[in-house]
Amino acid sequence: MNIIITGVTGVVGSETVRQALLNPRITRLTAISRRPISIQHEKLRVIILKNFLDYSDIMNDLKVHDACLWCLGVSQNQVRSDEEYHTITHDYAISAANAMLSVNPNIVFGFVSGLGADTTEKSKMLFARVKGKTENALLKLPFKQLYLFRPGGIQPIQKKENPMWYEYILNPILFPLMRLVVPTMVITSVELAKVMIHILFSEAPKTILENKDLRNIIHEFNIQ
Repeated sequence: MNIIITGVTGVVGSETVRQALLNPRITRLTAISRRPISIQHEKLRVIILKNFLDYSDIMNDLKVHDACLWCLGVSQNQVRSDEEYHTITHDYAISAANAMLSVNPNIVFGFVSGLGADTTEKSKMLFARVKGKTENALLKLPFKQLYLFRPGGIQPIQKKENPMWYEYILNPILFPLMRLVVPTMVITSVELAKVMIHILFSEAPKTILENKDLRNIIHEFNIQ
């Protein structure tokens, strides 16, 4: 299988790249990124794309892939405006999805959304509202297979590039506490990466996969 991964400098995207390179069933991996990444491998090709609203220069590359895991995202606390968050979360994903479908109608698309995404698009929370809007837009596209992943708290396993100051404090405390109190609402970056890749090969029983669904698949198939 040939796959595309975006968001490859983030926690989820970089871990998904690492796990995909370890998977012998993935023969070719293309990372689409704004800047070079530190990971190098014979199966990996990195495409530097400066404008995530315009895929015209890489359309031929999109043709030869079986699936895309869209891991590109940003915290609403890291943007300067609601409009910037909307552009990164919604517009980038929909532009890419349309470009991929135009040259490859059989491509499988997996979108990393999040726990609490609101498909009514009425939430007072920017994150929930825009993630829900993006899910709705993707559901209207003619994908033969579409997966909307809604992880809860994602516990980083590898060291994150440029972590926010509060992550140094919260991560060692928050995730162990969540695993103790609400274990169905937390998942590690490794678990998330592995279960998404597993689903590309084995499919899943439904399109929208909440954190508890992802954890059930991990347990059912003994994904380690």
